[in-house]
Amino acid sequence: MPLENRICALFNIEKPIVQAGMIWCSGWELASAVSNAGGLGIIGSGSMYPEVLRQQLTKCKAATQKPFAVNLPLLYPNIEEHIESVIEFKVPIVFTSAGNPAMYTQRLKAKGITVVHVVSSARFAMKAEAAGVDAIVAEGFEAGGHNGRDETTTLVLLPLVKQACTLPLIAAGGISTGRAMAAAFALGAEGVQIGSRFVASEESSAHLAFKSAVVAASEGDTLLTLKELTPVRLLKNPFFQQVAQAYQQGASPEQLAELLGRGRAKLGMFEGNLNEGELEIGQVSALIHDIQPAAHIVDEIWNEFRQTLVCMGNLWNA
Repeated sequence: MPLENRICALFNIEKPIVQAGMIWCSGWELASAVSNAGGLGIIGSGSMYPEVLRQQLTKCKAATQKPFAVNLPLLYPNIEEHIESVIEFKVPIVFTSAGNPAMYTQRLKAKGITVVHVVSSARFAMKAEAAGVDAIVAEGFEAGGHNGRDETTTLVLLPLVKQACTLPLIAAGGISTGRAMAAAFALGAEGVQIGSRFVASEESSAHLAFKSAVVAASEGDTLLTLKELTPVRLLKNPFFQQVAQAYQQGASPEQLAELLGRGRAKLGMFEGNLNEGELEIGQVSALIHDIQPAAHIVDEIWNEFRQTLVCMGNLWNA
């Protein structure tokens, strides 16, 4: 990657490939493996109590000398304790999401921490830039987990955000291959954030049953739902069918919240209950066919990305 790539320079990494901070899937083992492979690994703190995050940070710092990051969903409980832990452990990079970036960006930057914010629209990207973040992740409708209400696809979102902002741009949503990474760069991205492909990695903290379900997924097996609460893309399973039936019966937001209850994502993704759990994964799961070491995934995406650029150059120079 040429030296002018702003994402590599900003994070001090070799390859502009970022592993998403996914709840129940992104512990220290995955984050350190991705960072050691030359990308940027992220610990997903959204599913962690403060003492658990501290344990994760201790283990990650012992497992890699490379930069890594922590994802902080701003509306989650324990955000204050998490920020104190990030500062104490001198985490170099924080990805914020699910909240107003103006709340904590300057506090983190005052401690020398690079701040990146995840957005689902150009409007939110401009707000993040005004808040002083260092880079933006533009996450399209294809992505797994919690998502934007507008259902803007990555193909449309990237040029909109690129047009609206001057910050380094990271593409997310529907990216699991080097070819998709090349497409994102063609639309203005300088890096990619990848979640679903790393769920199906050996180091992912997801339950093997969930990983196997991701590998077995086909086109059309996910759907964005629960927009009345917080939009989330789910793999279709018996719990998803309960949600679909509730919609058919005209369920209110309160009834949907009661059906969802607490701990559904942990039950499905971390404990492997494929019937009653919430299984958050992206549309790109249909393209994932095996469980691989994280380093192999990084190298495979990176090598295919570079080969794609060469092939496209040869195509037009022929």
